[in-house]
Amino acid sequence: MSRILITGGSGMIGSRLTSLLLARGYEVVHLERSVKGSAVKTFLWDIARGQVDNKAFEGVHAVIHLAGANIGGGRWTAKRKKEILDSRVESTRLLHRELGHNRHEVKTFLCASAVGYYGSDDGDALKGEGDQPGSDFLAKVTKDWEAAASDIAALDIRVVRMRTGVVLSPKGGALEPMAKQVRLGLGAPLGTGRQYMSWVHLDDHCEAYIYALEHDAIHGPYNSVAPQPVTNQAFTREIAHVLKKPLFLPHIPRFIIRMVLGEMSVLVLDGCRVSSEKLVAAGFTFRHPKLEDALQDVLKVRR
Repeated sequence: MSRILITGGSGMIGSRLTSLLLARGYEVVHLERSVKGSAVKTFLWDIARGQVDNKAFEGVHAVIHLAGANIGGGRWTAKRKKEILDSRVESTRLLHRELGHNRHEVKTFLCASAVGYYGSDDGDALKGEGDQPGSDFLAKVTKDWEAAASDIAALDIRVVRMRTGVVLSPKGGALEPMAKQVRLGLGAPLGTGRQYMSWVHLDDHCEAYIYALEHDAIHGPYNSVAPQPVTNQAFTREIAHVLKKPLFLPHIPRFIIRMVLGEMSVLVLDGCRVSSEKLVAAGFTFRHPKLEDALQDVLKVRR
């Protein structure tokens, strides 16, 4: 039985991934800042101080690194932006140091990343793993994050970088507030509504990690997004369709959203049309490739 170490395992993605791995017979342990609320054996680390419990790596065959401060958790002050960057880059460098200096059995390192790597693009062109990174804040974060993860490959460890889209989950994430607004009759496209949302069902996203874990030929960057990205306007309309709610309000102007959210408004006003072709070509099959089906499942609405 393989032992998997997950950082950020208590989060929305990590907790679901833990459940799916346990159901498949894997042994799962977590590396967290606190043991509070953990459902599995948990080891502690302190990224700021560069401290890790060395016992965390005992018997571990693969590390799934999901830890990182929530990019939507507050206005992007200079302090907050540093926290977002350091929680990803410095944590990855700390894992690199520990794996390089201590004996272990780790053969695979799966690292979270994000489609923010490509920067904002209002066009219809599909972005693939071979495209260059963008130049905005999120692109810089993901570029530096992936660079830190890539350094681990020099330790003779297979490294996979999963560029995540908008994850659809019934417990948190971007969908929850959008669905709430629609249910209240206050749903409306944001800004122009033409910005693309490259989305993925939570279970498909977790299954993509497991697929990468179990297939040694997979390495490097992969976009974990469903095959059919849609615009914000189409996404909002589909939520209303699934919930059987009217959608009659006009678009919310960009300047209002910018006034409320500041620089963080790029999370909802900007987007990118991202391709899942490489992941599909590697043999992965999405259970929820269509948005309507994914929303029906996540929102638990009867057809």
